[in-house]
Amino acid sequence: MTRHDSDTERTFAALPPAQGRGFAQTWWGQAWLKALEDTALDLAQLRTGRRLARAGAVGAVSVRPGRLTAVVQDRDRTAHRADVLLEELSPGQWDQFLDMAVERAGHVAALLDREMPPHLVEDAAAAGMELLPGLGDLEPECDCGAWDHCGHTAALCYQVARLLDQDPFVLLLMRGRDEATLLNALQSRSGASATGRSGQEGVDAAEAYAAGDILPPLPPLPELLDEPGLPPSLDTETPPAPGIDPAALEFLAARTAVQAHRMLAESFRGTAEGHPSGAELTVSEDAVRLAAGDPGQEVADRLADGSGRGREGLAAAVRAWRHGGTAALAVLDEEWTAQGETLARARAALESAWDADERPELRVRGNHWTVAGAPVQLRLGRDGRWWPYHKERGRWLPSGGAAQDPATALTSAELAAGDEAAAGSGK
Repeated sequence: MTRHDSDTERTFAALPPAQGRGFAQTWWGQAWLKALEDTALDLAQLRTGRRLARAGAVGAVSVRPGRLTAVVQDRDRTAHRADVLLEELSPGQWDQFLDMAVERAGHVAALLDREMPPHLVEDAAAAGMELLPGLGDLEPECDCGAWDHCGHTAALCYQVARLLDQDPFVLLLMRGRDEATLLNALQSRSGASATGRSGQEGVDAAEAYAAGDILPPLPPLPELLDEPGLPPSLDTETPPAPGIDPAALEFLAARTAVQAHRMLAESFRGTAEGHPSGAELTVSEDAVRLAAGDPGQEVADRLADGSGRGREGLAAAVRAWRHGGTAALAVLDEEWTAQGETLARARAALESAWDADERPELRVRGNHWTVAGAPVQLRLGRDGRWWPYHKERGRWLPSGGAAQDPATALTSAELAAGDEAAAGSGK
């Protein structure tokens, strides 16, 4: 066994019990366990190792080039030193590995993000450098006297799979290089590669810019389809996974297509309708937006419950949304008191909207002006516009879009109230 500096050894504190979870979530962690499970001759010892690792019987794990070491306690508290050996890469193989790693910037970035790039592992294997262990590569040593993998060395391997999930540099350290040495070498090679590229002959910037006039024009934009596309149907013979509602997914996909079509149409026209593009909808507002897309009853009930509005409240919110998006929804939900200049402007608008002998008697509460003795109301928005409302089955509901003139808004409310009265009388 080659001697190594203490700087190349890392010790990891004992991990908590792994109840209710697998030992490896990453593909490289699973490859590590496959090497163990394909090698071990006694499946009973593997089961014992899994039980010990799950119970937290593996102590601190020491990782150094070529060797793993930990103390593992049996169920009777007897302690055993377990070691697992893995062959190191040669200096020449490491040089080849580093050259491969700097060929693609994504390889280095992935390693820094604690990811093991699969293409890097495949390229290394094709060049004769196996980073991940294979059949028979994990060599066990234990003071219990077992000649093959025992429960103690198996437990150590299962625990190391959890460490590999968190940090693939653990594997590279076992193969012979610590993280700091590797990163320094990668940085050095990356700098040399960049210097070599900077010395290559390029194209004069002025010439490249001038050549733009002789390039062919870009193709015209494709025409906008008349309607948004239809998402694929999820009505298959395969039962959905638990917690998945195919009808809700189909509805969300359809609404996404409608939204994408609307945004594309606005970009062609150079306009932006609805709520401001920079404003993010709240959960409650988004529930109303979705409900305005006419979902099925089951989805609508879920939206009503999730938004906290209930069926009737959501229906009123949908009506407001269709009249004016988030602005109309705010007028439905918020009651506030106009003061100062805002109140003065509102009163001036009301005074000038009608002649003195035609002006309706209005009772004010907050930003609501209700016509005395009539089921109609004006609501003042924070932007100074007037929104028409009428009473329907005891609830105030939006009657139309906003208007700058309160008389125009009130006419919309009166028309809606008249239609409601006619419907109620059966005419």
